[in-house]
Amino acid sequence: MPTVDSSVDAAHHRLSSKRKLDDYGPPDDDASSDLVSVRMRKDCSPAAVNSSNHAPDQVPRVRVSDARSAELSLPGSRLQFFVRMISEGNTIVIQANHTDTVRSLHERIQEISGIPVIEQRLIYRGKQLQWEQSLAECSIQNDAGLQLVGRMRSTEHPLAWQAIDDMVSTIWQLMRGQAPLGMRSIKCKLLDFLKMTPSNDSESAAGHLQILLSSSATAALVMLYFSPIVRNKEAADEAIRHFLNSCGTMLPKPIHSQCAPIVLEFCKLLGTSGNDDPLYLLCRSTLGSLVESVGISRVGTKYSDRSKGTCSGSGLIVFREILPFVRELANRLLRDLASSMDSTTSFGPLVADVRDFAAFLLPLRGAIVEQVGFLGRPVSLPLHESAYEHPCYGEEVEFLHVIFSDLLKKMDQCLKKMEDYLRIKKAGEGENVGPGCLHYLAILKELNGISRLYEGAEEQFWDMLRLRKASICALVMKYANRSDDNKWILEHKEVTDFEARKHLVMLLLPEVKEEYEELHEMLIDRSQILAESFEYIAHAEPEALHGGLFMEFKNEEATGPGVLREWFFLVCQEIFNRENALFVACPNDQRRFYPNPASKVDPLHLEYFNFSGRVIALALMHKVQVGVVFDRVFFLQLRGSYVYLEDIQDADPELYSSCKKILEMDTEFIDSDELGLTFVTEVEELGSRKIVELCPGGKNMSVNSRNRKEYVDLLIQHRFVTSTTEQVCHFAHGFADILCNSRLQRFFFQSLELEDLDSMLYGSESEINVKDWKAHTEYNGYKKTDPQILWFWQIVGKMTTEQKKVLLFFWTSVKYLPVDGFRGLASRLYIYKSTESYDRLPSSHTCFYRLCFPPYPSKAVMRDRLRIITQEHVGCSFGTW
Repeated sequence: MPTVDSSVDAAHHRLSSKRKLDDYGPPDDDASSDLVSVRMRKDCSPAAVNSSNHAPDQVPRVRVSDARSAELSLPGSRLQFFVRMISEGNTIVIQANHTDTVRSLHERIQEISGIPVIEQRLIYRGKQLQWEQSLAECSIQNDAGLQLVGRMRSTEHPLAWQAIDDMVSTIWQLMRGQAPLGMRSIKCKLLDFLKMTPSNDSESAAGHLQILLSSSATAALVMLYFSPIVRNKEAADEAIRHFLNSCGTMLPKPIHSQCAPIVLEFCKLLGTSGNDDPLYLLCRSTLGSLVESVGISRVGTKYSDRSKGTCSGSGLIVFREILPFVRELANRLLRDLASSMDSTTSFGPLVADVRDFAAFLLPLRGAIVEQVGFLGRPVSLPLHESAYEHPCYGEEVEFLHVIFSDLLKKMDQCLKKMEDYLRIKKAGEGENVGPGCLHYLAILKELNGISRLYEGAEEQFWDMLRLRKASICALVMKYANRSDDNKWILEHKEVTDFEARKHLVMLLLPEVKEEYEELHEMLIDRSQILAESFEYIAHAEPEALHGGLFMEFKNEEATGPGVLREWFFLVCQEIFNRENALFVACPNDQRRFYPNPASKVDPLHLEYFNFSGRVIALALMHKVQVGVVFDRVFFLQLRGSYVYLEDIQDADPELYSSCKKILEMDTEFIDSDELGLTFVTEVEELGSRKIVELCPGGKNMSVNSRNRKEYVDLLIQHRFVTSTTEQVCHFAHGFADILCNSRLQRFFFQSLELEDLDSMLYGSESEINVKDWKAHTEYNGYKKTDPQILWFWQIVGKMTTEQKKVLLFFWTSVKYLPVDGFRGLASRLYIYKSTESYDRLPSSHTCFYRLCFPPYPSKAVMRDRLRIITQEHVGCSFGTW
């Protein structure tokens, strides 16, 4: 930003320089304007009248409102004014006293000439006379000449001009220590002006708002803001803030862009006092928001002067006008990033700087891509004039690349420093990610956007992130949240680990609410769990499910998270039960499922697939492992990927083996047609089998060495894609209903590996570690050295894998642990001593992960009681709470 010796002088200089010519109306298009020449003399002789006949080009057209050094003239005799209407050749004589105000002269001229007061400007010695001044205050000497300029007839907004003139006049009074009520009137006059803004005509609105610049009202407000008088500064601050707020609230959205040049002017004026002024920062943020939403003018679209290396064009905010802000913000970010690496301070980049940097970069990148003419390819540096349509952008393109390089180097240093913190944390000391790193991800996101403009820069950017993977994952886990756009990280998921990817995709799902009123209530009969769950989930509006679920089984008192976890497990067991014909289990892995091509036996099968998608998304949203995972074919379809031969190995081992043999057969043998294969397949539909062609005329096409790859591919696509397209689409639609943004359904699955989704849906595949279980259990009423506790862990240690799972489910409603074991549960586990008799079975409070049992008298009694509750039909339907 430009620098001057004094902020006040800068504002005044701009005010004076901007108001030299034609500041109160359109430039030079007012041929119909009436120019009125007024001469002030002490007599009214004919000679005097004749001497007032000036040529039109001699009439001064300067309008500068400068009353700071008004000198009072001594009272004199009664004066006479000779007013000559140049366009009509008429002369008017007016008499006045030195105590009369300028406004009274305007009113008398209106009575005689008919020219409205609001269309008149009285000029003396190049200065416009303010209405509230007296003739003596104006320092008007005897025989002095005044000019009356009636130019307002050529403007579309006379009332708007009047409101702004009044505001500027009040500002001058405040600067002279007058007008004690002026503080309030400044904001009121500005409010009146804004209310007059045309709302249905953007061109007219642009002319209306331009008055603020043409009248130098912006410079006047800034000069008042820099006043040493506190009340003046407060008045200007309030008025400018009111205008900035009105840009987004009072004014219609279609004309928001017209405010940008005015806000830019405020930024330039306020920036002269330093870039830490709070009002300047607010103006800068407002300008950033405006250019981010409406873009910038396409300078250079009209023509370019190759010989001079300059571009010409027109618009509201032009390309080069935002570069100083990008430079300023980049320097601030570099400074604060360096500070964030200091372990003795938590200071880092400010949120306002990061936000504004992103706001100015968005239209800047867009303008470069659109105007330089990259032709779909990144820029190669150094630039060669012949390679680009607009070589005049060379400096700007290279300027942005320098910013990218400097910030990328600094970010690499910061992330490397984080690695040291992570090592310290791993050793059990200190904090791994400090608050100074809060905005690292946001800065990296912007650097990623810039890198796409330059050849080799994108690879350089992602190579650095891969090298700093540990730091990136730590930042994601600590600072990534739902309000951020995290897609850019997941597009290169190799720079993250499972926990980071899991955290990012979970942000695509709504956050479970804690307030009961916001939850979707369900009351379900265990014996009808699939049908009744379908009614509650499939027929609900998606928004009703975004808050979460409240679950209760009929005729049972238990409620809360434990019951909900149990419901998820039980309903998923039913959805993927092969007897319901919705899904098919993989022969080689009974945990894995894919849609059943024959599911159409049920008329409601597509609605049930939609319901299934919702249930799986809700289970992920509630972080419940349901013990079911998808086959690779199903996973690839959900992410919109192509299905190849190697992908069907688990889903259909026999078909996979047959296809492999066909592709590996001897060429002469398969060309001999010994197999008798044609482009058809046999399918079973409603109990009968029929032949389906894989392509038009397929039954007459023999499979040979030249087309066997095509045959295998068509066979796979028909078996696993075409035959289940509807089912997959309805499942995906149901899943998308639960996402915060339904359009990100494919992206959700594209962001994960199949193994990632396995871990999120199924949980840990490892044997339950009793030592880890014990380490995450606390006691109430018992001590860990009591006989009952020692017996309990001895008995659990000798249980089968399935018995351990059933006991865990009885205790917590969790049958499948998270990948990180007991540490991944929402709470530690508890064993409570109950006061019931020894013949009672253990009980549980699954919501709070509590297991309760009395102090059994012997290990044998305890073993017998635990044996009963670890039977599948008992432990999974106990109705605990």
